[in-house]
Amino acid sequence: MSEPTEFSESGQPIYRHSAPKKEFEFAIGDEQSIQIISDHIEKHLGAPATVFHELISDQVHIDVHIIEPTDARPFYTLITSGMSDKPMNVPAGAEELRYAELVICLPPDWPMTQEEWKKDENSYWPVQSLKFLARFPHEFDTWLCLDHTVPNGDPPEAFGNTKFCCAMLGAVSTAPQEFWHLKVNDEKTINFFGLYFIYREEMDLKMKKGAEALWERLEKQGVTELLDPKRKNAAKKLFGLF
Repeated sequence: MSEPTEFSESGQPIYRHSAPKKEFEFAIGDEQSIQIISDHIEKHLGAPATVFHELISDQVHIDVHIIEPTDARPFYTLITSGMSDKPMNVPAGAEELRYAELVICLPPDWPMTQEEWKKDENSYWPVQSLKFLARFPHEFDTWLCLDHTVPNGDPPEAFGNTKFCCAMLGAVSTAPQEFWHLKVNDEKTINFFGLYFIYREEMDLKMKKGAEALWERLEKQGVTELLDPKRKNAAKKLFGLF
């Protein structure tokens, strides 16, 4: 993994990726891995109603398991499988974080059919972002972990019709901690991370004061990986920022 050339005011490394480092590599899903992850999902969150499969995959084959709203979990839950088919290029000392999958939750009235996604791109961007970020570390020969942020372009642009412009990885707050890690064998443990979408000011706060300062504000507002496109900006105060 390349060394960072920049650091934020809080001391966090900044990596800039202008283009994928790898040429297209056709990938197919690992059936055994898909089943192991599916069993883990069903055990802790419920049985997925459907799985969206990719037709053509680069580097890794990303499927999205979708759990429909229930009384216990009154929202959609989307979990990737395939990101963990290959190890990420983690720095020395972080070998236990080489394998990961991503989770996002969507409101119960969110459009969830491919027909609806084709009609309105503003309803597809969370799924598109989930798949993009699951493939991202393998395309760019890097890694993703807790507190990592990935802006939507440089300069960052808004996701869909929201004012969010950056994705950040955090804990899967809506799930029991037993779900957070899946030990496959002595060499492989899959870590499940929640996908949070944040505002430009929140990203700036993290860069200036660190991830802990941002998480403190998000937690006070009850922000989880359950997407609320109109939630309050945690980095804004009545008379200014931070």
